[in-house]
Amino acid sequence: MPYAEIVRLVWPLALGMVNNAVMQFVDRAYLAHSSLAALEAVLPAGMLMWIFAGFFQSVVGYSSVLVGVGHGASDHEQCRDIYRAAKFVAFASALLSLPLVPLGRHLLALAAPGPQALALERDYFTITMAGAFAVYLQMAAASYFTGRGRTRPVFWVNLAGNALNIVLDPVLIFVCGWGIAGAAAATVASMFAQAVALGFAAEREMRREGDPTSFAGVRRQVGRMLRFGVPSGAYTVLNILSFTIFVFVTGGVGELELAASNACFTVNYLLFAPMEGFSIGASTLVAQAIGRGDLAAARADARRTILLGVGLVAALSLVVVVCSGPILSIFASQAGERTEEFMRLGFVLLLIMAAWQVFDAADVIVSGALKGAGDTHFVMTWMLVTAFLFWLPLVFAVRHWHNTMPALWGTMVVYVVVICIGSFIRWRRGSWTLRFKGRFDTVPARVDSVHGLQIPNSSHR
Repeated sequence: MPYAEIVRLVWPLALGMVNNAVMQFVDRAYLAHSSLAALEAVLPAGMLMWIFAGFFQSVVGYSSVLVGVGHGASDHEQCRDIYRAAKFVAFASALLSLPLVPLGRHLLALAAPGPQALALERDYFTITMAGAFAVYLQMAAASYFTGRGRTRPVFWVNLAGNALNIVLDPVLIFVCGWGIAGAAAATVASMFAQAVALGFAAEREMRREGDPTSFAGVRRQVGRMLRFGVPSGAYTVLNILSFTIFVFVTGGVGELELAASNACFTVNYLLFAPMEGFSIGASTLVAQAIGRGDLAAARADARRTILLGVGLVAALSLVVVVCSGPILSIFASQAGERTEEFMRLGFVLLLIMAAWQVFDAADVIVSGALKGAGDTHFVMTWMLVTAFLFWLPLVFAVRHWHNTMPALWGTMVVYVVVICIGSFIRWRRGSWTLRFKGRFDTVPARVDSVHGLQIPNSSHR
């Protein structure tokens, strides 16, 4: 696929992720005007919610890969069965999420700094976790369109939903006086609106195609979604959890250092958000190529997506370093008399961030390509090994021997380089292609597989 075609596929995904980052920033800006306690409570409550809900969201979201395989094979019935299966898994995930609410409330009590903070954290966590069903349903419907390469409808619905959230925030937070509970309710309402809009569009499209849904087909797709989606969900949880532990460790360095770190992490997230869209794009392109039985296209599309993503993040990182002064000055007011020290430390952290961004972007996109090929068990295992058996022990060692923020951030560079190299080796060695054996032009009815994904023969092309 030419670069222009890849850009057309990926830009709505990348901008959608940036849109979500902006929405979170606006949410926290409103809460900052509500109370400082509410602003401080939303971070731990939100991170815990996503540790729980991120698993189920990723399991449901893996349906986009399966839809991509079916779309590449021009098998509309399979795409439809996968969407029905994704809806079933989404509803099941909602039921399984409910028992996590009391568990999460208990975990928050273990780390909350006081009764007021605990009450606010519990309010936000309970509402967002109980409303996570909207997140799962939205993901099921979005994956149906993304897997078929139709990313623009998902972007526009996402944009409208986030706009609704921004409108509801001041009404529920200030007018209704709900505070942090209002911010949580606005988020759930936004996701529910997106789920309804995309779900309606998907159902209308399937009715227009007119083919019936097979119960046996749906049941088979549920099994495949769990087989590949559960490791993908575990990867998401491990990623969030390891980063959460890192954030808590850096919180013990010092007040100024933490302020500089938080400011740079805010910039980091805005730069990294588009790469999540590139990762989804790589998964989709590889899955569609597999559906066509075209290994060469899978490799080429992944390579071009990696080059585009890494090129973009490198350019943005360069802009951030060059413009570090104006960017850091936005956050410098919290440093008081130590503003100059804040600016110097912030510049060093931005340089370190620029170093890891390139490797992090490459790894995320390669991991997306591996997921698109069904190699989710490797992605999960490699994350577990590098994050929990290599990176976090290194972080604790650095905290013990040289507890400075640049040193701790330096461990992130080492970590992303190692995980990136491992992912690239896996992709380059082609372990995910072992069951292809290059035979796509023998028997038209023949079916091959990559890690168990059904691959119709490509001789019709």
